[in-house]
Amino acid sequence: MEFFCYHRDRPGSLALREELREAHWSYMDRYADELIARGPTFADNGETLTGSVHIVDLPDPAAARAFAFDEPNYQAGAYRDVLLRRWRNLLGRTMWDFPGGRTGGNRYLVLGLGTGEAADLVVPPDEDDLIAYGPLLSDDGTAWLGTAALVRAPDPDRARSVLTRDRYAAVEVHEWEFGGRR
Repeated sequence: MEFFCYHRDRPGSLALREELREAHWSYMDRYADELIARGPTFADNGETLTGSVHIVDLPDPAAARAFAFDEPNYQAGAYRDVLLRRWRNLLGRTMWDFPGGRTGGNRYLVLGLGTGEAADLVVPPDEDDLIAYGPLLSDDGTAWLGTAALVRAPDPDRARSVLTRDRYAAVEVHEWEFGGRR
């Protein structure tokens, strides 16, 4: 089962995150074979960390909750909240398989929180700039709760356009970059 996990930073937690960087990476190393995508998000200035995205393939919702809430930054209070949802990998690949590579162009997390009838359940026609893409689902996988995508795009508006307009209660666009050890 695939899960989307977005740890949002607590304001003022940068020093704590820097202090725990090795502990965080060591923790993620334990999940290296299960990770589909990972990386930090940034404020509009492109420098201030705002959170961490992890898309991971785990056996069940209990394992996903353990992954999300045992993470060292979470345990130390660096995150203000966690969005954890089942996710379906419509591209069938990891970020490391993205043809565009780790660098080049702007990268974004596009997070659409759904309401009502499901939308965007198929890969958009121009998938060359999609790093990861899929619906957010309830724990049992039956209810559509939104869509999460990692996208290469020239600007936030273009990144946002990967989701159908007016089909979401809210859409967030965050600058994002490939994560992990370099």
